[in-house]
Amino acid sequence: MAEKQKLVEIRNLKQYFNVGKPNMVKAVDGITFDIYKGETLGLVGESGCGKSTTGRTIIRLYNATGGEVIFNGENVHGKKSKKELKKFNRKMQMIFQDPYASLNPRMTVADIVAEGIDIHGLAKNNNERMEQVYSLLETVGLNREHANRYPHEFSGGQRQRIGIARALAVKPDFIIADEPISALDVSIQAQVVNLMKRLQKEKGLTYLFIAHDLSMVKYISDRIGVMYFGKIVELADANDLYSNPIHPYTKSLLSAIPLPDPDYERNRKRLIYDPKEHGYSENEEVKLREIRPGHLVACSEKEYKEYKAKYS
Repeated sequence: MAEKQKLVEIRNLKQYFNVGKPNMVKAVDGITFDIYKGETLGLVGESGCGKSTTGRTIIRLYNATGGEVIFNGENVHGKKSKKELKKFNRKMQMIFQDPYASLNPRMTVADIVAEGIDIHGLAKNNNERMEQVYSLLETVGLNREHANRYPHEFSGGQRQRIGIARALAVKPDFIIADEPISALDVSIQAQVVNLMKRLQKEKGLTYLFIAHDLSMVKYISDRIGVMYFGKIVELADANDLYSNPIHPYTKSLLSAIPLPDPDYERNRKRLIYDPKEHGYSENEEVKLREIRPGHLVACSEKEYKEYKAKYS
């Protein structure tokens, strides 16, 4: 079996926001993980846990407070020239949560999709530019007649397809999808996720898929990281995480997923995570430790021994 190739390496990444002395919001507080070429890593957690901030910091929409993001062997947050930044921006793209706010209402779909093509000079002339736009629209399930329309003429699902076409226009290697389906109707969510899976297969894309819908994350992700208050508390293969959760917060999240089974729902026991019950002393070092092969959990040395005895 070929060894998996690391595309993105996150090392002790921190993103703090100063909201007035002495208050400091530690939105991302020293997280470390890798994303392998061709995989989808899901990042889940409640609203406010820092998952969207993580995505925005990786792509340099925010400058990191500390730590490193290594993409294809290069430090994303190192000092870069305009030319280097431009090259980096072509390889890493983002699909935003709100398909209404993320598209300029004054621009036609053709101009929105072609923005990256224009910036990076990927078309020799206007005819080639429009052919690329038409091809991208058809790739995401729209048609060339849509090119001259404006965003307000489309449904939410169609707008998100336009956003995906815009991200694909510069032929990126890595796409951060920041809750790309949360603003869409349930009936449309599966269509968008299936489109993303197809595109990944066809174009060899790597995704960081940020969401709070755990059932949809399992469907699209190879591995899943669970975030809680700026930290990753569990990271494992998607099926392993769902079948054998270890951290009490992960168990709490999974216990909240409803199933279309009246008998199950009647007897479903919701687990409540109380961090006070798992408080640590100042002397305890809490870090991600491997309990089973590829299954990491944030825990102290004492918990590590208990988890190993119970779950390995």
